[in-house]
Amino acid sequence: QVQLVESGGGLVQPGGSLRLSCAASGNIFSTSTMGWYRQVPGQQRELVAYISSGGRGNYEDSVKGRFTISRDNAKNTVYLQMNSLKPEDKAVYYCRAARGVYIYWGQGTQVTVSS
Repeated sequence: QVQLVESGGGLVQPGGSLRLSCAASGNIFSTSTMGWYRQVPGQQRELVAYISSGGRGNYEDSVKGRFTISRDNAKNTVYLQMNSLKPEDKAVYYCRAARGVYIYWGQGTQVTVSS
């Protein structure tokens, strides 16, 4: 059984920073592609960034240059460093693990960007 637990969300002012963490249980982390998604009420969940098992990151256009995804395989944890946050970044952020046909989701963490 794989469990993903996100943390690090909260309220931040525009231009501020947050770092999200996603800790994974189980033994699939190092061989999984890890991703961060976000969802706003009434809208579909969208990809923010993902990182391959080899450590290569990819980003949705609106977050390029502001967000950085990274992973620590020794800690079974993936991070999302979010800088220069904007009000439109407000959403529930979800962690996702993908390995072959197996997909796992975390419970989500709320990020609010407001003055």
